[in-house]
Amino acid sequence: MSQATQNYTTDVLAAVVRAPGDPMRVERIRLRDVGPSDIRVRIDATGVCHSDLSLARGVLAQPLPAVLGHEACGTVLEAGAEVTDLAEGDRVILLWITPCGTCAFCLLGESHLCANGSARTQDPYAIDEHGSPVYPGLTVGSFAEQTVVPATAAVKVPDDISTGDAALLGCAVTTGVGAVTKTAAVTQGSSVLVIGLGGVGLAAVQGARLAGASTVIAVDRNSDKAELAAKLGADHFVVADENTKKAIKDLTGKLGVDYAFDCVGSARTIRDAWSMTRRGGTACIVGIGGKDDTVTFNALELFHHARTLVGCVAGSLNAHTDLPHYFDHVRQGKLDLSAMVTGSGTLLDVEPALKEMAAGRGIRTLIAPDGAGSGT
Repeated sequence: MSQATQNYTTDVLAAVVRAPGDPMRVERIRLRDVGPSDIRVRIDATGVCHSDLSLARGVLAQPLPAVLGHEACGTVLEAGAEVTDLAEGDRVILLWITPCGTCAFCLLGESHLCANGSARTQDPYAIDEHGSPVYPGLTVGSFAEQTVVPATAAVKVPDDISTGDAALLGCAVTTGVGAVTKTAAVTQGSSVLVIGLGGVGLAAVQGARLAGASTVIAVDRNSDKAELAAKLGADHFVVADENTKKAIKDLTGKLGVDYAFDCVGSARTIRDAWSMTRRGGTACIVGIGGKDDTVTFNALELFHHARTLVGCVAGSLNAHTDLPHYFDHVRQGKLDLSAMVTGSGTLLDVEPALKEMAAGRGIRTLIAPDGAGSGT
């Protein structure tokens, strides 16, 4: 449906980014009305993710102006006439990849790679006070009091799962844990290296424990994260510096690790993950890098090391079949999600949280958008 034929009647506050690198400002926008297959959701909690930082700073492409935020749990306020599996009052996790069910990838059972899963980033879902289109970052737009999404972009949350835990299951946890348990399929008794201890990296540490890894090594430039890494399952913490590679070799009998996970996504850390993986091992790239950040390998090393290099999108998540297993992990205490939350705030705190993340501090800030007030 074109913007000209849409009605926009729901007035909400949102943190809006208008140009790459510009700070977000809290503004009033008007959401498009709910269509027959849509739901309108109050955002109860949303995490500030490194992908939001990449979008805000222009590392990843995003039509602007936009409301970012995609890791969220909220409450259904309104459901379209054709929606039968969700109702007003239901708590839901919002999905930033919505499988179409008909593309080649969906038919192959790889719904996380859906060719149309991110198409809504190009579709205005709101207008600003001047009537200009506003786009939803990563299809969700959760740095706002409310959002409108298709009902297929939401999964109902059981009553015994907290709103904060559910929000983190919208991205960080399922990406990090899924990278270990699904994408790379870490085997019991193996050694695992995790580079970059943001929300995704610490989730990968927990995933390594779930997979039964015998040794888990965590690497980050910020030594303040060592204690939390140990609490969540790391056996060793290594500061990222010029001595890191030697330290990993020393911890693995000079062989390197069986599995390495780069949760940063830069050319340097990708090369590091590759170099610190043993011959025949697997290096999994979880962090999202820039298209101009080129990684190089020579032909001989590819042959000689016989390593596997694999990319990871969203932890290979099939939300509707996999999330029930994550709910069970939380219930059974196998995943400690609250420990990953190091800050909280309102819409006014999104921009400071991004700056903290850029500086390598903090893990996850949970934002409660409803009733945030206005400002810059």
